[in-house]
Amino acid sequence: MKKIVLIHGLLASLVVVGVSAAVLWTAGPDAAHSQAEWLGYLIMIVGLSVIFVAVKQHRDHNLGGVIGFKAAFMVGLLITLITAAAYVIGWEVYYQQAGQNFMEAYQQAYLADLQSAGASAAELAATQQQMADFGALYERFYFRAFITLLEILPVGLAISVLCAVLLRTRSTG
Repeated sequence: MKKIVLIHGLLASLVVVGVSAAVLWTAGPDAAHSQAEWLGYLIMIVGLSVIFVAVKQHRDHNLGGVIGFKAAFMVGLLITLITAAAYVIGWEVYYQQAGQNFMEAYQQAYLADLQSAGASAAELAATQQQMADFGALYERFYFRAFITLLEILPVGLAISVLCAVLLRTRSTG
């Protein structure tokens, strides 16, 4: 199981971090805003889809075709944790190299969207204050790492549960 988890965890990390980095560095600061969120989550889903392959491979090659929900979920969870760690590290590298103005640009884009949607001056001022407070927290490494982890972890957990449900088998004996 260790070999399967490590290989597929590194493969998922390569896809998620590699494709995300390519998008961020080629598209520039505009790629990190709300209009690109769907692309980020799509990249995560594609990268973490190797969980299905890993669970099936573990079941078929190591367990004689029989795997329970718990064992299948553990394979997915471990791959998710490897990928999530790589994702957090990858974001931190990007943030330190090119993303220092990320929060400011994100806030400006979000406020512009609110304004174009017809938000009142009071709503804009309140949102701007909330975002300024969040931006101050985001400057702290541990908070930023936690927020980044919260982006990918639910996706990996959902895929792990789905794969565990789909691939679990009962003993045929």
